[in-house]
Amino acid sequence: MGDETSTSVPAQEQEPTVGAGSVKQQLSRLVISSLRTTVPEVEVEPMVEVSAKFADYQCNNAMGLWSKVKGSGTSFKNPNAIGQAIAKNLPSSDIIESTSVAGPGFVNITLSNSWVAKRIQDMLINGINTWAPILPVKKAVIDFSSPNIAKEMHVGHLRSTIIGDTLARMFEFSNVDVLRRNHVGDWGTQFGMLIEYLFEKFPNWQEIGSQAIGDLQVFYKASKHKFDNDPEFKERAQQGVVRLQGGEEKYREAWKKICDISRSEFDLVYKRLNVELEEKGESFYNPYIPQVLAELNSKGLIQESEGAQVIFIEGYQIPLIVVKRDGGFNYASTDLAALWYRLNVEKAEWIIYVTDVGQQQHFEMFFKAARMAGWLPDPKENKFPKTNHVGFGLVLGSDGKRFRTRSTEVVRLVELLDEAKSRSKSELLQRLTENGKIVDWTDEELEQTSEAVGYGAVKYADLKNNRLTNYTFSFEQMLSDKGNTAVYLQYAHARICSIIRKSNKDVEELKMSGAISLDHPDERVLGLYLIRFAEVVEEACTNLLPNVVCEYLYNLSEMFTKFYTNCQVVGSPEETSRLLLCQATAVVMRQCFQLLGITPVYKL
Repeated sequence: MGDETSTSVPAQEQEPTVGAGSVKQQLSRLVISSLRTTVPEVEVEPMVEVSAKFADYQCNNAMGLWSKVKGSGTSFKNPNAIGQAIAKNLPSSDIIESTSVAGPGFVNITLSNSWVAKRIQDMLINGINTWAPILPVKKAVIDFSSPNIAKEMHVGHLRSTIIGDTLARMFEFSNVDVLRRNHVGDWGTQFGMLIEYLFEKFPNWQEIGSQAIGDLQVFYKASKHKFDNDPEFKERAQQGVVRLQGGEEKYREAWKKICDISRSEFDLVYKRLNVELEEKGESFYNPYIPQVLAELNSKGLIQESEGAQVIFIEGYQIPLIVVKRDGGFNYASTDLAALWYRLNVEKAEWIIYVTDVGQQQHFEMFFKAARMAGWLPDPKENKFPKTNHVGFGLVLGSDGKRFRTRSTEVVRLVELLDEAKSRSKSELLQRLTENGKIVDWTDEELEQTSEAVGYGAVKYADLKNNRLTNYTFSFEQMLSDKGNTAVYLQYAHARICSIIRKSNKDVEELKMSGAISLDHPDERVLGLYLIRFAEVVEEACTNLLPNVVCEYLYNLSEMFTKFYTNCQVVGSPEETSRLLLCQATAVVMRQCFQLLGITPVYKL
């Protein structure tokens, strides 16, 4: 893949406060202290992982250290001896209950029940934000959605919008300043065609305004048809682009009108998805292109080839064209100017581009050009600033081909989202009518719940997949209340809320006066999984994979079901503790929903 792999900055470089960060980060700090005592002559990063079998976590440094110190006169006889020393040198901490060493030096770490319970209770009192992971950057640009003006947003834009929004939400939760950028295509050659068609069909377009254009998609197709079939019009259109880019007032005015109409179309989608973006389109970076190309030229990177100006990049047969034969700029010139701006003006440390995998080569070449210019460090050094291309696969129809309507037209996103809501509402109405609960629901509740469930189902069906794979769009599957779907998870969350309501206890009061205990094995399993939340979000951010959060959310709901099946809550001697575990699960589930851009429902 074109994605540059990335790992977190070692914990010692972050210097967080004691008790801050994920459980893994806190254990890593203890392991760092032990490693400095055990092998002071070797600098090594802590290798702490969740343990599947023998304990809660595991430190796996011993074998790697043994390969570095054996034969150097060390007193250690084998990796197991190093593991024993690492365990012995761990600083005293209320986090760790016990340690043991297995095989070639694996240090098994069992967490203290009372510490796990206290961590959950602290979160309930002080809020889920106290569980935000610590990331090694303060400011990031996430470039996503990015439709073309005057063209319909299609399912590819839906994927980019949903994935980009979730990445932004995860980084924002982790206290990173995120610049949500909508890099719309608002400066391409199609504008000459659209503007000339507008002038020809509606000489008085300024007086009749938006009505002149009407349906933008129909207008675009008609102008494209004329462009393809009328050589004289085509020539006028090509001259129109030059006049627009030269700043001619009449052309600028028409361009602005077309952009405004297009934006209001896009906003219908963004409003339904509850997505916020700040637009800085291609036109914004246009003034910066000459100075950026001058800098690249001064560094000897730009050469002439067949009348165009290009950058030759090692490993690629075709060069990166930065000025076309006709003297015009293109995607590469705009992207280089945008990257320069993001690094030098916006001072971003991590710049993330969310587009389909088909653009992978463009980003690989563009990133390499930026490294040749000295703007970015070598990715092997794992230093900032850095760039990543977050690629994603296609949305397929039931026929296994690219998802389209029956007439082979691209699916209108507004209609697709409205259908998800409509289907969700009819299923909800049917179920509530059958079980006689329809009388308990207001019209407003029905509308809001249908919207939350319908839109959430579309988002989750996309996000639960590894983004690099294609996925098949199916309303039936995504709106099912069985299996790994948003609907199933909404039911699981609503059921927890119902348990708490039926107890007739004030959870706000309980969390201040009561205490959590994890004596039953299923209580402990649930508690341990809850406190892993921060490191799951950290992993999802580090590797830019939203499906990691989906997997955690689904597993959490399954673990809660097992806990609830085997541990009576209401009316049991452990009622207070177990109600607090219910509340903690609901809080973590809600935060997962929030990260995925899904509105949780409290009754279903």
